[in-house]
Amino acid sequence: MIEVHLPHVTFEDLGESVRLIWRETLYADFDKDELARVIRRKYRVRPEISVRNGLLVIDTDYPGIEKFVAIYIQNNLGALLRNRYTDRKVLYIHEGMEIPLLGYNAFGLIDRGTNLIQIRGVSGCNLSCIFCSVDEGPYSRTRKLDYVVDVDYLMKWFDDVARIKGKGLEAHIDGQGEPLIYPFRVELVQALREHPNVSVISMQSNGTLLNDRLVEELAEAGLDRVNLSLHSLDPDKAKMLMGRKDYDLEHVLEMAEALVNAGIDVLIAPVIIFGINDDEAEAFIEFARKIGAGKRWPALGFQNYIPYKFGRNPTIAKLVPFKEFYAWLRKLEEKTGMRPLVLRPKHFGMEKREFIPLAFRPGEIVRAEVVLPGRIKGEMLAKARNRLIEVINTDAEVGDRIRVRIVRTRHGIYIGTPV
Repeated sequence: MIEVHLPHVTFEDLGESVRLIWRETLYADFDKDELARVIRRKYRVRPEISVRNGLLVIDTDYPGIEKFVAIYIQNNLGALLRNRYTDRKVLYIHEGMEIPLLGYNAFGLIDRGTNLIQIRGVSGCNLSCIFCSVDEGPYSRTRKLDYVVDVDYLMKWFDDVARIKGKGLEAHIDGQGEPLIYPFRVELVQALREHPNVSVISMQSNGTLLNDRLVEELAEAGLDRVNLSLHSLDPDKAKMLMGRKDYDLEHVLEMAEALVNAGIDVLIAPVIIFGINDDEAEAFIEFARKIGAGKRWPALGFQNYIPYKFGRNPTIAKLVPFKEFYAWLRKLEEKTGMRPLVLRPKHFGMEKREFIPLAFRPGEIVRAEVVLPGRIKGEMLAKARNRLIEVINTDAEVGDRIRVRIVRTRHGIYIGTPV
């Protein structure tokens, strides 16, 4: 009997195939008969393939098979990799691909002209909130694949950005979905903590994937704050808003308290949909006080629901103008004594910084190479001048060289149309 050991990997037996689970968040299925054929061609043996105690077991003692199978799996992993939470195909982006990490919304880095840099190492979400602005999660009707960026490659680009932006940066780990599905979440926090230009490390999260061990690991790695997406304190309403019948509100509330106890500040960040959860505002404030949220930063960050073109926009949502929303927040401040509820950049130490120079100007026509498929139908990603461009309404394929008209450059996110 030979047991195959791979770092950060466990196996599950699915009958005709074995499932490799990598770093808890990604998986790949390998057909048992195909594995056996590969081994037979190399070693002239007919092994049985099984799983025992999370390890891949090969029913033979032939020397060298363990290393051979490990290399075979690693060489074929990329083509089979999928997201455990969305079940979508995953494109793993690493340095050898030479994919720019500036220019696109779904992964990489985003600079919005302040000392806060958004860091997106993964796309995808384990929830399907009914108001999601990007139609994310396992029930998405528009998102067709996910991305994962190698942590060393992500930090290489962050280092370049930080050199331009200067010291005193807030590194904010977020994404189009749930950042904790990133397989290198703890390693990313550790690397950011060691960076000389980083003063604060924050993260957006819905809290469902947290557990006591992960909370401790994130605290030890140096995470300063979690902006917790918590939208109702009523279990049934929370399940409805989060789009999951298995949403465990009690677990999320326990994890919020665990974060505070571990020394990680918490900002409760509900999306307020008037007519649905605005009546819970005072309960959110009471909960934030109870767990001791907001020690260094504001305890609450109420958000006003607004619809998005490519999001899920519930018909039951009542839209409230921002002027009325801020008036509502000020009344809450007066009634509860919780301040600030009307948040400003100064509450987070945010300050304006010079933008990373734009690579393109609106209306410009550039020649670009298509390097990746996009996340929605008719979208591809192209690169030019060491930046990514989201090309919409295109039927181009990876490897094509195309002419693109730049139609949007806001905050260094480039969108173009084929010419």
